[in-house]
Formats: sequence, structure tokens, C-alpha cells
Amino acid sequence: MCITVLWGWIMVIDSFFLSFFLSFKVSKGGVPPSFTLKDQDGKNVSLNKFKGKPVVVYFYPADETPGCTKQACAFRDSYEKFKKAGAEVVGISGDDPSSHKSFSKKYRLPFTLLSDDGNKVRKDWGVPSDLFGTLPGRQTYVLDKNGVVQLVYNNQFQPEKHIDETLKLLQSL
Repeated sequence: MCITVLWGWIMVIDSFFLSFFLSFKVSKGGVPPSFTLKDQDGKNVSLNKFKGKPVVVYFYPADETPGCTKQACAFRDSYEKFKKAGAEVVGISGDDPSSHKSFSKKYRLPFTLLSDDGNKVRKDWGVPSDLFGTLPGRQTYVLDKNGVVQLVYNNQFQPEKHIDETLKLLQSL
């Protein structure tokens, strides 16, 4: 009996440490895993499409929520500054392409929104959850023209700050 209980605890602890230490986390100076996801028009878009120019990849919790709408509209309002810096902007959430299409149309978003069904890319990139794991995290990455991460920015409660931080970095590239 004791050996069975002990073995059970060893398996739980082993599983925790393996998932903790073997989980991939995209960080500054690294190259994130590539992906191909459906955009708001149902077309496949690959991260490789953006090689050769800087790209801002921002993960957000969901379409039509107050913070996410504020963030998307802030990216929209500064979109010309991103274009002037030669950068593309890509938003990623777990919403389906039809939700993205409606969200994009309603708020006149000029950039690509991608559907991360099952949050696979979010997990592959190691985007942290917020509010004790109950809310998908809000995290922004800036990749340079070679696909190397130059900035990782996380701020769940001040979504508009993502725009300021990314533009500041893009202007220095």
C-alpha cells in the first residue's frame, strides 16, 4: 500500500517537473516555433509569410471583450506607424475565423487576425495565462526581419501599453 502511494506521488511530481522544465517558452533572442493558422477570411497564413520584415504578433484573450477591443483598436489607430516602420501586425486568439471576420469588420481592423483553435500556438509559444490560469494571457512579441524575437511584452490590464512598447522597439530596429 505504501509503495503504491509513494509511486503515485513520484509520478505526480515527475509529471509536474517534466511539463514545467520541458515546456517551451519564446523569449528575447529566440526564434519562435512556426505556425500556420486560418485568418479572418478562412485562408491559411504561416508565420514564414512575414520573414524579411518585422512582425508584431500579439496574443489576446478573445474578440469583443472590453480589453481586447481596446487593444485591437489601439493597434488599428497606430497602424500607419507600424507600416511606416515596415512592420506587420498579427493578432491571435482562440476565436474562430467567423468571429474574427465580424470583429475585424465591426472595428475596421486593417491587420490579420488568426484563429488558434485549441490554443495550440499559444501553448507552443509558452504564452502565460492570467488570473490563476482562468484567462488566456495577453502577450505581444516583436520579431525582427530574420524572425528573431526582440521584445516580449506582457500586460493584461493595460492593453494600450502593448502598442507604445512595440512602436518604441520598432523605431530602434
